[in-house]
Amino acid sequence: MTTVTLARALNEGLRRALEDDPKVLIMGEDVGKLGGVFRITDGLQKDFGESRVVDTPLAESGIVGTAIGLALRGYRPVCEIQFDGFVYPAFNQIVSQLAKMRYRSRGHVTLPVVIRIPFGGGIGAVEHHSESPEALFAHTAGLRVVACSGGADAFTMIQQAIRSDDPVIFFEPKRRYWEKADIDTSVSPADALPLDVARTVAAGSDLTLLAYGPMVKVGLGAAAAAREEGRSIEVIDLRSLSPLDMTTIAASVRRTGRCVVAHEAPTSSGLGAEIAARVTEECFYALEAPVLRVGGFPTPYPPSRLEEHYLPDLDRVLDAVDRAFGY
Repeated sequence: MTTVTLARALNEGLRRALEDDPKVLIMGEDVGKLGGVFRITDGLQKDFGESRVVDTPLAESGIVGTAIGLALRGYRPVCEIQFDGFVYPAFNQIVSQLAKMRYRSRGHVTLPVVIRIPFGGGIGAVEHHSESPEALFAHTAGLRVVACSGGADAFTMIQQAIRSDDPVIFFEPKRRYWEKADIDTSVSPADALPLDVARTVAAGSDLTLLAYGPMVKVGLGAAAAAREEGRSIEVIDLRSLSPLDMTTIAASVRRTGRCVVAHEAPTSSGLGAEIAARVTEECFYALEAPVLRVGGFPTPYPPSRLEEHYLPDLDRVLDAVDRAFGY
């Protein structure tokens, strides 16, 4: 076991992927000489060269379009989008080309492209640096959408994403980059929990709390606080946002009878709404209360001085827990 930050775990996972497959390459703004604005790719260009860790122009549509062409020629590109709000210029390439090609070709053509996106708030930045656009991609058929929550998962998840023959949108919780965890670098991606399977990070019997990315830590805090009041909360890290692991989710909700979904993105038409609908459809007769959602407000991301008010916190999650028990 090695204790490293989430950022370092991703760096080690990318390094392992570059070592294992000469067709893997990394491309993006400032990923080479600078090592990325969050230093996720630090040292990789020095060790693997400028042809495999490529500094690109500031043109997200060009980055993803080039990656699509490289994937058609047999490469496995990993694109870094510097901040969540910068992905929109590439949206047309992702939705119209990347997500469609395998289906369009009846499976004969694969596009094994990974698009890494630091997402969410909590770092004192402005709106285009603090967004949660995951629902836009989870809604798009043909994409795998995943989100890591800590270093132990990030190390293997990034390698699994790169090995996937489907395009993967890989969300990284930027406010957790500097938090440390123990990772086992001897674990092979093939032996780790599959990329599309949720993980139960805290067992419980009274309520299921579903979270992903930066909200998993908040969920664990809520479970600890609720335990002091005699309530047992099961916390599930979704990990895969599309496809959803409804087997794990439904099994937990049928056992607990209550469900709360927490994410940073606004609740309006968010991923929590989809999860709530599917849990209601599959677990209706087991539910003791409506499925409740906790999320950001339906406004653009606020100035940094107000972000702590905007971001869902322990109190807002516990409030939803109280309401679920109130039925």
